[in-house]
Amino acid sequence: MDKSQLLKHIVDELKKVHQSAVDAATRAYETATHEENAPEHQYDTLSLEASYLAQGQAQRVAECEDELTKYAQLKPRTFSEDDKVTIGCLVQLVDEEDKEKYIFLGPAAGGLKLTFDGIAISIVTPSAPLGQALSEQHIDDEVEVYIGHERKTFEIVAIF
Repeated sequence: MDKSQLLKHIVDELKKVHQSAVDAATRAYETATHEENAPEHQYDTLSLEASYLAQGQAQRVAECEDELTKYAQLKPRTFSEDDKVTIGCLVQLVDEEDKEKYIFLGPAAGGLKLTFDGIAISIVTPSAPLGQALSEQHIDDEVEVYIGHERKTFEIVAIF
């Protein structure tokens, strides 16, 4: 697997998320500052609520920019069978029902799902329960994680 192409694909997906956040922040700002939303009396809070939304959307834009910066700094690395799982690894897992799952342990953007070379990949950060369980593990190790109240066991089949 070409990790440099995978990282480029992740950055492209993050750019789409960033643009969506910018568009939402722009709409929220325009709503907050539109003259028709000026308060007519002391209980009219539409403008105030819109300004809170605009602030939240602006924070989301900043988070997206931070994620893009972290991935721009991530250099593709080839992992061997003896290496531990660490940031930048693509991990192939198999669960108790022999279902494959691909996890990219990334520095940010946890929860992002994408498809690369026909493979569904989920990004997980080291602070997530699955990321914590995977960190520092090796091929053939088993990890357990609780998803809700359900315990899931995965075997690490490969790291890329």
